[in-house]
Amino acid sequence: MNAPAFSHSRFGRSRPAALIAVAAAASLATAFTVPGTAASAATQAGRAVASTSGLPYENASLPVTKRVSDLLARMTLAEKVGQMTQTERYKVYNDASLITTGNLGSILSGGGSTPTQNTPTAWADMVDRFQKAALATRLHIPLLYGIDAVHGDGNMYGATVFPHNIGLGATRDPDLVRQVEHITASETRASGPQWTFAPCICAPQDDRWGRTYEGFGEDPQLVIAMESAIDGFQGPPGHLADRDRVLATAKHFAGDGDTTYGTATGDYKIDQGITITNHQDFWRTSLQQYLPAVQKHDVGTVMPSYSSVDWTEDGVGNPTKMHASKELLTDVLKGSMNFGGFVISDWEGIHQIPGDWPTQVRTGVNAGIDMMMEPNAYLSFETTLTAEVNAGGVSMSRINDAVSRILSKKFELGLFEHPYTDRTNLPAIGNPAHRAVARKAVAKSQVLLKNARQALPIKPGGRIYVAGSNADSIGNQAGGWTLTWQGGSTTNIPGTTILNGIRKAAGAARVTYSPNATAPLHKGDVGIIIVGETPYSEGFGDVGGPRWAYDPADGKTPRPVKDMQLSAADKAAVDAVCSVAIKCVTVVISGRPLILDPKQLSESDGLVAAWLPGSEGAGVADTLFGTVPYSGKLPVTWPRTLAQEPINIGDANYDPLYPYGFGLTTK
Repeated sequence: MNAPAFSHSRFGRSRPAALIAVAAAASLATAFTVPGTAASAATQAGRAVASTSGLPYENASLPVTKRVSDLLARMTLAEKVGQMTQTERYKVYNDASLITTGNLGSILSGGGSTPTQNTPTAWADMVDRFQKAALATRLHIPLLYGIDAVHGDGNMYGATVFPHNIGLGATRDPDLVRQVEHITASETRASGPQWTFAPCICAPQDDRWGRTYEGFGEDPQLVIAMESAIDGFQGPPGHLADRDRVLATAKHFAGDGDTTYGTATGDYKIDQGITITNHQDFWRTSLQQYLPAVQKHDVGTVMPSYSSVDWTEDGVGNPTKMHASKELLTDVLKGSMNFGGFVISDWEGIHQIPGDWPTQVRTGVNAGIDMMMEPNAYLSFETTLTAEVNAGGVSMSRINDAVSRILSKKFELGLFEHPYTDRTNLPAIGNPAHRAVARKAVAKSQVLLKNARQALPIKPGGRIYVAGSNADSIGNQAGGWTLTWQGGSTTNIPGTTILNGIRKAAGAARVTYSPNATAPLHKGDVGIIIVGETPYSEGFGDVGGPRWAYDPADGKTPRPVKDMQLSAADKAAVDAVCSVAIKCVTVVISGRPLILDPKQLSESDGLVAAWLPGSEGAGVADTLFGTVPYSGKLPVTWPRTLAQEPINIGDANYDPLYPYGFGLTTK
């Protein structure tokens, strides 16, 4: 397959029922009562296989705990600190020897950070080249490579790009979600990386947040059901070493979806802001979903949130950065929940901790972060952490705990026995079978909000008139985290636009396409207007937040304002089509609910929430034309006005346009 050469502009960043009993907050010191904990699988023995070498840690027949203990005892402080350090691909791409000299334990690719030729083979070649440098260290400790495979391996050209999590939440199908992430894991590991920074298990409470689409829905119980995603990534216990599995990351711990609008710093409005809450409510909205992620699904890593928490029990005004919260990272996550994996910081996450650089390093490590994502300051992190240990600011026991956790996962992944990429599944990347699953996920994610005059399903034949900004844009339907951090309207990936899906599904019907509805309409036309948002990620998607302009295709022109509204052009297209067509259906492509003006809402016979479907736009057409019935249910509340935000199921005076869980069905 042909892929575009990599052109660097600005690198993005990775930023992830029945089991749960809601815990009450008794006091600040013992705030969270966590149900009884069982030993994490990370503490269990590894699978027995044949011995391959003389040193105990190289003996695959020994339990993981003994291998870790033996290797740890042989390591110098510099080697241990190196294992706790992760830097970005761009720092070592032209000189992989820096991996060796820095004893680096991990490399990542942020959004848009790819090999020069963005192909599966080039990815595998790059990761293996880095791995060779890691194995050249004194103890031959293999490298762990992490990426944001958050809706498929969207950073790699040719990968299957699935619906974002908000769409998967609408399916209400944990088994399908497991299958989606198994394919994602297979395509990711076959191309080199063994670790994904996914899934996001937040429960977004305010749709003005630019990361709303990364969550499965506003109800933590829905999120818990969709944690089957972790099993899709990692497989059953003991299968991390399989060629089709990757280490998963539950993120962002905790409260990233419950920050208060207006509390963020800089130009952001809500992303990376402050969660102002008490312990009991924090458990209910933001923390309870981590217990099954740890105890039932044995998630391998956890990523802290950029956000802060400000406990109301001791008065508002003294927030703590999540990257600095020993209470939550160590006492709750590693203590009460018995998390046996390791904690990876977010992109330069400790840089937001108050104080100077040594204070930030010391505070982050002592809070419980085991590996630091330091794309630019990795060498300074290593020297500073070393100095902190030598000065007594960070104990050797804390270092040993962090490194033991990291090494355990490397052993469980089988990297000491098979450090290089197993390319067996590489030819299957983006194949028809994988895309068929993505198409199924798209169809099941469609939520039918209105169906007046039995507008849907559309009968094949006759005349079909298609309009709207998102009808023929695979970049818009894929959304953020697609080839670049922010994604883009002009992003081109293999797949099918919704328009192409309609053309195939319409059979013998005559299909007219006019983006702005300027082509002549006929009274017998059935109109389909596909409207909605353009791509964004993180704070650049905050309502009222900054406007991204830095991908090459942007030409430094700021993208459209993110306001949860249809654009003037999209409104005009709906008006034009619905005023003439015999029936008209409006399809909304977006990462969250959009505010619909009464005029467009009333004149649309059919209304569909299609979310961000990814590469397989034909799945949207499958439901429009009745090949697959509508079955999706809203994973978030759909507000009447922006002033209702935040609005969630269970609120007092709950009066949305469409309630959480709503969705009409067809046969």
